[in-house]
Amino acid sequence: MLRNKVEKPEDLNPVETREWLDALDQVIEEGGPDRARYLLERLAIDAATKGVPAALGVTTPYLNTIPPEEELPYPGDRDLERRIKSLVRWNAVAMVVRANKYDDGIGGHISTFASSATLYEVGMNHFFRGSIPHETGIQPGDLVYFQGHASPGMYSRAFLEGRLSEEHLKNFRHELRDTPGLSSYPHPWLMPDFWQFPTVSMGLGPINAIYQARFCKYLENRGLLPKTDRKIWAFLGDGEMDEPESRGALQIAANERLDNLIFVVNCNLQRLDGPVRGNSNIIQELEGIFRGAQWNVIKLIWGSDWDRLLAKDTTGLLIRRMHECVDGEFQNYKVRGGAYVRSEFFGKYPELLDLVSGMSDEQLGNMRRGGHDPLKVFNAFKRATGNIGAPTVILAKTVKGYGMGEAGESRNTTHQQKKMNEQELAKLRERFNVPIPEETVHTVSFYRPPDDAPEMEYLRDAIAVRRSAAPYRPAPPSRSACLSRR
Repeated sequence: MLRNKVEKPEDLNPVETREWLDALDQVIEEGGPDRARYLLERLAIDAATKGVPAALGVTTPYLNTIPPEEELPYPGDRDLERRIKSLVRWNAVAMVVRANKYDDGIGGHISTFASSATLYEVGMNHFFRGSIPHETGIQPGDLVYFQGHASPGMYSRAFLEGRLSEEHLKNFRHELRDTPGLSSYPHPWLMPDFWQFPTVSMGLGPINAIYQARFCKYLENRGLLPKTDRKIWAFLGDGEMDEPESRGALQIAANERLDNLIFVVNCNLQRLDGPVRGNSNIIQELEGIFRGAQWNVIKLIWGSDWDRLLAKDTTGLLIRRMHECVDGEFQNYKVRGGAYVRSEFFGKYPELLDLVSGMSDEQLGNMRRGGHDPLKVFNAFKRATGNIGAPTVILAKTVKGYGMGEAGESRNTTHQQKKMNEQELAKLRERFNVPIPEETVHTVSFYRPPDDAPEMEYLRDAIAVRRSAAPYRPAPPSRSACLSRR
């Protein structure tokens, strides 16, 4: 049974509160954020010495860390990138659905990549570099730990790029067959020219990424590797963060000042068998853990659709309502649609109903979470790559099974969803305007546009700029070649 968070006491003196808030605004305007922070710290210390219980913890409001006014414009072609992402979504779904159609029970995962497609596509198009130019010559690029259950999406994009064939996709989870096949999860032993790192079982990715980042710093600090702005990215699940290996070395990353390390936690609020935190809030919990360990935390919760409402709300009730809801309620909102969102989320306060009076139920139901908004994702990644002196974690709120509709969007069973019928596939095609022939839906076939299509040219240009596709693992030198260098 869901329960609301304990609500804070009502404001007993709104006029006095407004005076304090106006004074804070004036301090920020005249002295800047550093001055405001200093005064808040002094107030907290003085209150503690007078016996006032601490009110401020290590979490920040349930809002995006980066406000709209600080966002940079998106550098890519949003329309073309969406078309590419839709094709990647389709082929990923088709691969798992076909595998289970012809080999019932073979398994696979649809919903994890459905929730994280935008995170990966923004990274693929604008951030993950295969190599880095340096005055000493071309140096190795970024290293990426891909979330294991999202592997169908990586295979799908590699198919579009021409690095995998249709035969590979047809043999998903059959890598040991004579014909080309694909492993269930990332592992360089099974696919030595594709995957760089193993990331399953859960917890392997985060702890290995920390020590990989530490080892890279070790090599640079001792002159064994030229210093570059190389990043180690680790894409993780919010349920995965409960593993001891996921949390056990966080302090090491902070103590070593590993600013070459970026965690991206896909907070779709669901794990293998149900909610991650149905009666509380996993993003706030993880923020407290990472901030307590001295990491730089970037919260990516709300899409651009929410910016206008937050700007219009002068009462503070919208932020308050966001804080009151637990994750189980947020899951319900996505399952039950816009009318339910209006009555149960905004309907608690008349002022909030007025705030959305000009919006339809469909508009309310389609308001995106931050991890599905390319502009928000780009700015979070950009801010993370520029951080100096500490590791960064991005807490991106998404919807498990995003776009799957009745087949599993935001439902507790969605992690285990492996099959979709023709009607559900047709709705997926319509939802994302997937540019594929209708016959492809009927036959659950794979689709790759002609080589001269705008999508294919854009893909090739993105790979050229990044100097490699991803994931990709260069063939290691032979033992004889290594011996000959000695």
